[in-house]
Amino acid sequence: MKKILFFALLLWTISCKNEPKVIELEAVQVDSRIDIAIEINDIMSDTIRIRALDYANGDYWFSGSDGQYGRIEEATGHIEKFKVTLKEDQSIEFRSIATTELYTYLLSAGNPALIYKIAQSNNVVKLIYTEVEEGVFYDSMKFWNDQEGIAFGDPIEKCLSVLKTLDGGTTWKKVDCAHLPKFIEGEAAFAASNSNIAIYKDHVWLATGGAAARILHSTDRGSSWEEYATPIVAGGMMTGIYAIDFINEKRGVMIGGDWNKKADNLHNKAITSDGGKSWKLMDAKNGPGYCSDIIFIPETDGKELLAVGSEGIWWSGTEGVLWKKLTDIGFYTVRMVNSKEGYLAGRNKVSKFKLY
Repeated sequence: MKKILFFALLLWTISCKNEPKVIELEAVQVDSRIDIAIEINDIMSDTIRIRALDYANGDYWFSGSDGQYGRIEEATGHIEKFKVTLKEDQSIEFRSIATTELYTYLLSAGNPALIYKIAQSNNVVKLIYTEVEEGVFYDSMKFWNDQEGIAFGDPIEKCLSVLKTLDGGTTWKKVDCAHLPKFIEGEAAFAASNSNIAIYKDHVWLATGGAAARILHSTDRGSSWEEYATPIVAGGMMTGIYAIDFINEKRGVMIGGDWNKKADNLHNKAITSDGGKSWKLMDAKNGPGYCSDIIFIPETDGKELLAVGSEGIWWSGTEGVLWKKLTDIGFYTVRMVNSKEGYLAGRNKVSKFKLY
């Protein structure tokens, strides 16, 4: 089904008398698109929840609940779906996916934690990691290349779980608690969109939630770490940072909020220009409340952002200064490989979209 929505870039605010006021944008306009439209085409309807998307070699890969995953040929839209089933008929939920030049990796959420390695050339699937422990729950996974990868999860014992491989997943090793920033009781992470890890060259950033909303940052692919405070709302079980994205070692963006108060857009989105050491909150008068994913739109030099959540999709052409809601249709996660096209995934669906 096709859905087309158009808007002019105007910001609506509410005055003290609760009367709408239109504010012109000339003072903040940057070299970006000033009018935008989104066209959404649902290409797959299913019973699964899809929270993870990635892209490699002309294919979008997705993973979700009930052990299901698949790939979409970008050129043709052809979809292949697959399923992993445990012998004991236990349901698997894949909330994390990572693609490299040759392989696709799937990571399950919950106990047991399972990582599968899929050869993209012939679809051969191999179980390469198993972790059975009460409380284990991984939230996100990324790979720098075919050999080096990292996964991030909720705390076990006295620190957050950070898992690394240097040999393409043949072996995995947890980062010792002594090498991570001091754990804050009640801090965890969210497996909402496979987006609370960001990597760029040797850098990796991890985003937390719950009792604290912090960034853990490494400049050497996870060998050493430092921590940064953020202004994102924290203190509740469902508060904190849900997604981050970086376009270089300095410029990054984050979004989250309170899942229980999705309309609240105060203290839920911020941007950094120093690698995450400091963050500037985006104006709460406009823009999205709770969202599960955010990206810098490719080929726009960081000026354009797309935020996605269960309450809809928002676009900014002013580096997050001003936002416009594109649609009320909700999704969990988004990926784009150019400035015009990409895929969205959510509950029971995958959709292709275009920006005009």
